[in-house]
Amino acid sequence: MTTVEFSPAAEPLAAKLLEPALEILARYPAGRERSALLPLLHLVQTEEGHVSPSGVAFCADLLGINKAQVGAVATFYTMYKRRPTGEYLVSVCTNTLCNVMGGQEVYDQLAEHLGVGHDETTADGKITLEHAECLAACDYAPVVTVNYDFTVDQATPESAVELVENLRKGDRPTPARGARICSLREMQYQLAGFADPREGAVADGVAGAPTLRGVRLAQEHGVTVAGFDPDTPITKTKPRVTEEKK
Repeated sequence: MTTVEFSPAAEPLAAKLLEPALEILARYPAGRERSALLPLLHLVQTEEGHVSPSGVAFCADLLGINKAQVGAVATFYTMYKRRPTGEYLVSVCTNTLCNVMGGQEVYDQLAEHLGVGHDETTADGKITLEHAECLAACDYAPVVTVNYDFTVDQATPESAVELVENLRKGDRPTPARGARICSLREMQYQLAGFADPREGAVADGVAGAPTLRGVRLAQEHGVTVAGFDPDTPITKTKPRVTEEKK
């Protein structure tokens, strides 16, 4: 792409983020670079922890669009934060099933314990608490995530408080499932489309029993796909169309 002239507001971020930003742009066809706005906003958050006015200016200058267009996207999606966010974003699902199973009680206890409300951050800058709408884990209700990774399944007020206290002490407890807990800025780097550079980052969590229930039932009842081999590598290209299927 041609050389970009950054505005004074965007220059500090450009000095730090231009190289990975250009790598993001290179993923898109020529003329379609505007589609890179979503990962670019995540990239901005790796540096500042939120989408600041300078972050908006950086994205606008890089993509050749105006700041209002960037702001429209940044304010639409809740994963883009418009004010400084803590090192750990703790989300409690309070949607229907999680709520029925005690999600609101979990949230209320955390709010009282931390002394903050929705989308507010503790004075030490460690924890930002938020209500979350459906975290897509109804079989583990109620659930708590840390920086979008599942951390506590079938949470109780007590287990949630224990979690945030460990985080505030600098510990990163083993999650209930999924990848190793990371900071919010580290997560933003992944959401921008880059691999997690931490050694053993995905080694902690295990698959939960409810997730595997369907597989277990199929095994118990001998329900399998004919000729299916679970060790078969996943193809990276579409199968060639045979004459019979044409």
